Amino acid sequence: MNVYFDNAATTPIRAEVVDEIRNCMLETYGNPSSTHSFGRSAKAKLENARKIIASYLNASSKEIIFTSGGTESDNMLIRCAVKDLGVRTIISSKLEHHAVLHTLDELEKSGIKIKYVDTNINGQINYSDLENKLNENDSKKLVTLMYINNEIGNILDLERVGALCKQYQAFFHTDAVQGVAHYNIDVKKCNIDFLSAAAHKFHGPKGVGFSYVNNNCGINPFIFGGSQERGLRAGTEALPNIIGMEKAMTISYNNINQEKEYILSLKSYFIKSITKIFPHIHFNGYSSNLTQSTYTLVNVSLPIIKEKASLLDFQLDLKGIACSKGSACQSGSNKGSHVLEQLQRNSINEWPSLRFSFSKFNTREEIDYVMKVLKEFIE
Repeated sequence: MNVYFDNAATTPIRAEVVDEIRNCMLETYGNPSSTHSFGRSAKAKLENARKIIASYLNASSKEIIFTSGGTESDNMLIRCAVKDLGVRTIISSKLEHHAVLHTLDELEKSGIKIKYVDTNINGQINYSDLENKLNENDSKKLVTLMYINNEIGNILDLERVGALCKQYQAFFHTDAVQGVAHYNIDVKKCNIDFLSAAAHKFHGPKGVGFSYVNNNCGINPFIFGGSQERGLRAGTEALPNIIGMEKAMTISYNNINQEKEYILSLKSYFIKSITKIFPHIHFNGYSSNLTQSTYTLVNVSLPIIKEKASLLDFQLDLKGIACSKGSACQSGSNKGSHVLEQLQRNSINEWPSLRFSFSKFNTREEIDYVMKVLKEFIE
């Protein structure tokens, strides 16, 4: 049996999305910037997709900028806040995705002040510390905090952070890659200025995503060339992928409640099943909490001796089971998870940690198979 429990890294594309992409490639192949009928047809589809995507966030269509994905969006939005909006202080956390953290490292070299908000042993943001840092009277500020942590699944209180940013006149960016099309997000209600998203996290195509840019934030071009994307991101738009992203987003939001309920039941079943095998298991972050973490993933540290732990990844892969050691951006390297390091787990640091993440395409039978493999491994 092959089991794919690595949906936080990327999700399998829906068949309906593949059909939509194929039809667009075959039938709407004009350049959206061309003025002839082929171009106008492509432009109409592009703007319709933009309008639909915007509607799910309570945004206007002109606030959606298509990009290649979450990493580009994070880079674009953070750098433009510094370049164009006078931001000189950025408040973030050390649990962010590397697309944010490495961008902050580079900006710090150029003199931008970076402040990291405190987190507790489960990785939760200290909102009082955030307010204290916002209240420090220095320079124009940007807060960049991810909506849902990609490794441990912790959920940020967007409304609370947005309200604080508004109170202290700071810009608010959130990497919502793990949240868009999994949760309802109202950018206006949450006072979000910038948001990043990627289609492949919600059963869409890879290589496409979008940035939400509040219309009141006057940023300038990030990539120069043509006048595409309101002049902010030059280059011919990847229309088939954008159409596929809109289709995937529409299906997800049309079925959000029933799919959430089903996936949450899988997560709950997984937690109960693995706890029976490992009574002393440690759940990282709030990933075992069904309300304080996303319904799509669980991050565990297993009480397995170090000598045997080194073989665990190999054994799971050999048995056809896909999950992540840390995040997918690190699972192929020898570096440990920067997120788990921040949780100060002490003796548990020696235990192997795995992230299992689920989608609508998974089943209880797959969970049973994983438990069987784990049980055989420790016997």
